[in-house]
Amino acid sequence: MHVLVVHNRYSSAQPSGENRVVDEEAAVLRSAGHRVDVFERRSDDIAARSLLGKVKVPLLVPWNPAVRSELAARLRAERPDVVHVHNVFPLLSPAVLAACADADVPVVATLHNYTQVCLPGTLHRDGRECTECVGSRAALPAVRHGCYRNSRLATVPLAVSLAVNRRRWWSGVERFFCISAAQRDVLVRSGMPAELLAVKHNFVPDPGVRRAGAGEHLLFLGRLAEAKGMRLLMTAWDEIAAAGGVGVPLVLAGAGPLEREVTAWAAGRDDVRYLGLRDPEQCREAVARSVAVVAPSMAMETFGLVVAEAMAAGVPAVAAGHGAFVELVEDGVTGLLHRPGDAGALASCIRRIAAEPDRNREMGRAARRRYEQGFSPAVGLERLVEGYRTAIAGRSGGGHTAPPVRNGNAGSRRGTRAGRDGGSK
Repeated sequence: MHVLVVHNRYSSAQPSGENRVVDEEAAVLRSAGHRVDVFERRSDDIAARSLLGKVKVPLLVPWNPAVRSELAARLRAERPDVVHVHNVFPLLSPAVLAACADADVPVVATLHNYTQVCLPGTLHRDGRECTECVGSRAALPAVRHGCYRNSRLATVPLAVSLAVNRRRWWSGVERFFCISAAQRDVLVRSGMPAELLAVKHNFVPDPGVRRAGAGEHLLFLGRLAEAKGMRLLMTAWDEIAAAGGVGVPLVLAGAGPLEREVTAWAAGRDDVRYLGLRDPEQCREAVARSVAVVAPSMAMETFGLVVAEAMAAGVPAVAAGHGAFVELVEDGVTGLLHRPGDAGALASCIRRIAAEPDRNREMGRAARRRYEQGFSPAVGLERLVEGYRTAIAGRSGGGHTAPPVRNGNAGSRRGTRAGRDGGSK
């Protein structure tokens, strides 16, 4: 197949799991012989714009006419089989959907978060779950609360985009990929058409290294933020330390808005080590040396890459028992689930997973088997191609009967409702 990936890359100042997913999907498709091209913008480029250019950025969020023209011209010239849309904020905008309609190319879109129903995409506000905008057409509660960057003014462009483009998303995309069933359930309840929403979990590459032995530390790897459960983890760990600890330190790796607070909390302690940001290889090594990976998110995660990465390394997880984590972690088998937002329950799970090394090793082996069955690149590739073929067939009027793929890297294309030429690639 010939796939064109459309993505607005997030700022490099904060490591982005979404950027990684986009890159890894492209890599696995190319490794299977498919042609993958990219149409992208980079949020990093905003800093180099003139003052006027920066002022104009919010105006491009709901609609960027230049992107529509540029992308439509490229689609007509290259004729990809399918366009895969990821993030369009802030520089691409839903104008990419109009461009695909102009060129009559089928579209799939991965929903990496909840931005179709929640402007910051987290369903989380002021330290608690928030669903005020779920089912709201205008997302007025988000504007009132200033949910994006704690600013009403900054939130307005997203609210406008959601209001004016909601139907465009629903009519312009053949298939949405939800990255967990939990996410799909929320979106269906919010009014999104259920028939357009398919569950396709993210995959993670095999790290090439697995845990040997019982592990050396507990690991938190991710964004140092309230929504990720950082303060909850500090409270739970203080409770553990006051009772004598668990025999291994807590290692924290990442960056985020709570970095100063975390640095001060960890300073002078021998039971906590804060590493800051680490490169991918260092992260893989840290995971493989873990007793368990801890993911105590307060927000309802749509997936949880760090848990899948732990499973790939044969490491169990301690995770909050809500959102996608209940799909990734089988409680007592591949890890432990704690009551969301409950520091005592989190502390109890950490004690349990550290106190039973034989049981911990068995959980690690079960976690690796779960990874191989559900989150490996081979499984991810199969589900990607299946979704693409379904979208192509749907646009071609073939319902759910996908066109054949020959030799693993070529798919036939039938005429579409706009009269595209038949043929094969």
